[in-house]
Amino acid sequence: MDKIKMTTPLVEMDGDEMTRVIWQMIKDILITPFVELKTEYYDLGLVHRNETNDQVTIDSAEATKKYGVAVKCATITPNAQRMTEYNLKEMWKSPNGTIRAILDGTVFRKPILVKGIVPYIPTWTKPITIARHAYGDIYKNTELKAPKGSKAELVVTDANGNETRALIHDFKNSDGIVQGVHNLDNSIASFARACFNYALDAGEDLWFASKDTISKTYDHRFKDIFAEIYEAEYKEKFEAAGIEYFYTLIDDAIARVVRSEGGFIWACKNYDGDVMSDMLATAFGSLGLMTSVLVSPDGVYEYEAAHGTVTRHYYNYLKGEKTSTNPIATIFAWSGALRKRAELDNIPGLAAYADNLEKASVQTMEDGIMDKNLAMISKLENKRPVDTETFLREIAARLEKLMNA
Repeated sequence: MDKIKMTTPLVEMDGDEMTRVIWQMIKDILITPFVELKTEYYDLGLVHRNETNDQVTIDSAEATKKYGVAVKCATITPNAQRMTEYNLKEMWKSPNGTIRAILDGTVFRKPILVKGIVPYIPTWTKPITIARHAYGDIYKNTELKAPKGSKAELVVTDANGNETRALIHDFKNSDGIVQGVHNLDNSIASFARACFNYALDAGEDLWFASKDTISKTYDHRFKDIFAEIYEAEYKEKFEAAGIEYFYTLIDDAIARVVRSEGGFIWACKNYDGDVMSDMLATAFGSLGLMTSVLVSPDGVYEYEAAHGTVTRHYYNYLKGEKTSTNPIATIFAWSGALRKRAELDNIPGLAAYADNLEKASVQTMEDGIMDKNLAMISKLENKRPVDTETFLREIAARLEKLMNA
């Protein structure tokens, strides 16, 4: 069979630890036998980020803006332990955070449904996609301790030096803590447009939730910007597509989500999305069965797995032990990126390959062949837990049949 040819490269961002090992295995076993892979490669492993003073992360994000599509391996965000382990020059920032900021992107996470992996919420028969605003709130906060007898105020100084002040709290009777958070109208608007565009692409309803009844300025601003952009730019498109946008309070949204059958997109502010995406991943079965794509408001896509670098398995791998690590989310990062590249470049064969790669992966798990962690939660009667390489070769055998068919 002739290999499928690509016309435009996608940006390839390599990563760390066990996921870096699996990354190469996926390419060797599942991709390059079928596709004449064309990528612009960036090594985002912690060693190389340290060597380049993290410039490689910036370069990879700029390349993504240039080519429109990227696929990213999981990477280490260093802490004090990693500073020593990797002899780092400094505690480099999260690559994901850097890339999100440069692309002005919104993170969409969606579970992969597989027979035998039963959601903890039995009514969820369709996937629920979480859209997380990836800017501001407590992730860009300023916080201080407030000693007893102190007073905390919120102060905004305009361009002419005029101050607006509001009392936060008078700590006359107790020590305490104080926190300041912010957001930007431009970032909220980009978040809204990314959500509306994604909903139109997916053909699914979009929900947005915050707590504007309590946060009458901060959260209400999110609500207003979403409403203004929807009415001005997207209402007619949504009606033509037969899908709905609506706003509700975050607590009401959670009640609706639990009672729902799924099949919609749930847009959340930064912290809400951080928490709820992990809750949904666990409730649907596993973080290893969760896709993640960063989408910019101008239509740039970066696909990745939602999980980390699987450090424990990597240390076992370094000892020469065979590991049983779930590669599915990383496979779906590749299939998502290749499908988007095919869509943009009009390569039907590449799109069909991406579809078949996902079908073969799901078919393998539904045949009972999977990693040890999935086998522990699968309800299938006949299961065969296997090591990672065997799992990938089982997928490859099914993929070859689908491609030949």
